[in-house]
Formats: sequence, C-alpha cells, structure tokens
Amino acid sequence: MILGSISENRSIEKRVAITPDVIKKYNSIGLKVHLSKDYALHLGIKDRDYEIEGASFFQNDQEVISNSNAILQMSIPTEDNLSKLKNDQLLVGVLNPYQNDSKLKEISQKNIKCFSLELLPRITRAQSMDILSSQANLAGYKAVIESFANFEKAIPMMMTAAGTISAAKVLVVGAGVAGLQAIATAKRMGAIVFATDVRLASKEQVESLGGKFLVVEGAENLETEGGYAKETSEDFKKKQEELLKETLKKIDIIICTALIPGKKAPIIIKKDMIDVMQSGSVIYDLAASQGGNSELTKVNEVVDSNGIKIMGESNILNKLPISASSLYAKNMYNFVNNLYDKENKNFKINSDDEIIKKTMV
Repeated sequence: MILGSISENRSIEKRVAITPDVIKKYNSIGLKVHLSKDYALHLGIKDRDYEIEGASFFQNDQEVISNSNAILQMSIPTEDNLSKLKNDQLLVGVLNPYQNDSKLKEISQKNIKCFSLELLPRITRAQSMDILSSQANLAGYKAVIESFANFEKAIPMMMTAAGTISAAKVLVVGAGVAGLQAIATAKRMGAIVFATDVRLASKEQVESLGGKFLVVEGAENLETEGGYAKETSEDFKKKQEELLKETLKKIDIIICTALIPGKKAPIIIKKDMIDVMQSGSVIYDLAASQGGNSELTKVNEVVDSNGIKIMGESNILNKLPISASSLYAKNMYNFVNNLYDKENKNFKINSDDEIIKKTMV
C-alpha cells in the first residue's frame, strides 16, 4: 500500500504532513511513501533528505495522487486536487468538516473515506495521535512570544539602582492546552499570570503552573464528556464580564485561546472592557480564525484601539512550521499505524474502533 502527500497551499499553510524521520517508520510496517517535487523545500528540507530515508518523488500532484492508496495532508487539498482523488482512496488530515461540508460530501460520492484528525476522541489510546494538543501547545507558546515582542515594556520585575520596574501582568482566557502552555511560558519569563476558563476542573492545573485562577461567582463546571468547553448561559456571561472588566484595568497582556469545537469562538473581551485597559497593552487572539474572543479582532491584522494592540493571525503555526510539522507527522503516523492492517496489508475501516469511528467524516 502506498501513502501520498502533496504540497499544501503555502500562502496559507507552511506545515507538512510527512517529515523525513517518519519515512522509516512507514517503511517498517510495509507502507511506501510518494511525495510531490520540492515537498518541504520551503522548510529547508531537500527532496534528497526524504529519498535517503526511502521516499519516492513525482513531478506533480496528479502523479502522486494517481499512484497512492491514501493521501495524507495537513489541511484539505485545493478544489483542483480534490477533483483528482480516485474512487476508494483515503484522505487524512485536518479537514475542518464544519467549514468544508460541501467539498467533503462531493468527494464522498467517489467512496473516498475521509478522516479529520481534529475530531479524535480524548481517550488514552488516542493521545499519541492528538494533533490538537501537539499543535495547541506550540501555539500557546508562540502567542506569548509574539505578544511580548509587541509589548514595549520589560516583562519581569527588575530592581535597579534607578528604581524598580513592575512585572507585566498577563491574563490567559481559556485554560486548555494552548492556554496552559501560555501560562507556563509567561510565568517562566517573569510575568504575573491570571487565567479564566468555564471549566472549573482547570483551576487546579492553572494554579499548579503558578497562575491565579479567576472564578466567576456561582460558576458551574461547563465541560463536555470529551473534555471540551460548552457554551455558557447569559447569566454566566454577565458575571464573567463584570469580573473581567474590573480585572482588565490592571492587565498588560491578554492571550485569548477559548474555542468551542465546530462553532464560532465566543466573544469574551468586549469593546467596553478593552476601553478600560492601559494604553500600550496587547491582546493576542489565538481564536481569530473562528471569529475571535475579542470583539475588535480582525484576522491577519493588528488593530490599534486607543493605543491597545489587538493581534489576530489566522495560523500562528506558520511561524513555527518546522517544529509543528515534526509533531504533526508523528501524530499522523500513529493514526495511520492504527488504521493499517499489517497482517492483510490493507487499510481496515473498523467501525468498532472509537478512534476510526469518531474521525471518519
């Protein structure tokens, strides 16, 4: 059986689904790998680096698709490449079915089996495949680095003969994987860190990293069985707004990470809250691609509101594509290894396997 992967649309996605270090792993379980020419050259990885490990190259995407049983991608291919997929092929990636519903329905008519890795269940067996965790970890780290780079004051407290500089105060909205990494990174760099989340279970995790958890009065634990956040009630939103508005008067940097799978990101930081912040403050919105947690967020723009910078990139991991690709490729290998029947040398769609059942679109 042959795995193929073609170049992504590099104007929006620099990560790749296969790195040289996983080629041997695929070969060891009986899978060959076909790639398109200059597959990861933009990351400084030459085709020769892949060939040394056992991969084969074709001149164009059409040849790769035609000569592969399964196509492994970072994101859903362009419409042109989707039309080239063959009957009974497999397509694996971050396919974002909520936004790409019509495209996926169209290719499913060719009996193409689509697996979207962001739908993986949060179970122990799926941890090594969990692309949301591996990518969010890097995103939380990078969001802190980017926001600190745009904050025009020192981050840690500094005591000098000329006087003392106070430590920067950071608020992390959403204490999932990205939020917890943001807390840890900001704390390591000397900031005073606060955090808020609708899931009360995250309080202990925040405090274990040295953060102060902001508890909304009368809050209930708004967490799904899968460990994700639920939508909040109007009463909760009102109490949260009151708490945040008072807190933001002393906050220098906000890192927004709150997302609800398959839905528009909740607007948590309203304009009237931003208005009470000090000039020079920074808001970095990791939820920008799904609408943003800040009311003023604009995708791929830096908005200046009375001296407060609101930053919202559609894909922050394009700034860490080598590290992100390395982790994603290993997640992908673990998923494919679970899907592949080594004894019969084919891909087995076992609907009793929760991992396969939940990810199949």
